[in-house]
Amino acid sequence: MTTVFLSGSRSISRTNDVIRKHLDNLISRRLYIIVGDANGADRAMQSYFAEAGYSDVTVYCAGTRCRNNVGGWATKKVEVKPNIKGREFYEQKDREMARQADSGFVLWDGKSYGSITNVFELLKSNKNVVLYFGPEKEFYDLNTIDDIDLILSKCAPKTLEMISKKNRLPASFSKDRESAQTSFAFS
Repeated sequence: MTTVFLSGSRSISRTNDVIRKHLDNLISRRLYIIVGDANGADRAMQSYFAEAGYSDVTVYCAGTRCRNNVGGWATKKVEVKPNIKGREFYEQKDREMARQADSGFVLWDGKSYGSITNVFELLKSNKNVVLYFGPEKEFYDLNTIDDIDLILSKCAPKTLEMISKKNRLPASFSKDRESAQTSFAFS
């Protein structure tokens, strides 16, 4: 059975008609869903699957307890060393989900670090991602790490700086940015 890693920004706390249509597609194809336990997109997608009565779902949690499990599904608790705190604590869970998944479905607000990191993790492992880009309310099919160029080109410089600190930006994106910055600096 194909496993899909669902992820998303905490600022996306509701599903719209377009997102629900994609979730319905996952249900109709009887895909196995793994989803995190965070508030926001994780909880919103959990709620949709619970309302639909969909049972092929596992909720992944970091540490010993799940923050959200709306449908009362099976859980997978990812062990995290006690000295790990903050965002790194939850990244352990996300990396495990990316390893277990065959593909990803990510709702991104265009700002949050965690969701875009999940996209990078999946793409680096040659796994396809359907990305909902919240600022445009549009979906993008991403198949390689270079496919993310278009999305990143739409982000604010501060967001790009934050992303580039932890993720290797695609080479083509970096070259395009350097060219643009160089030409701007000398114009």
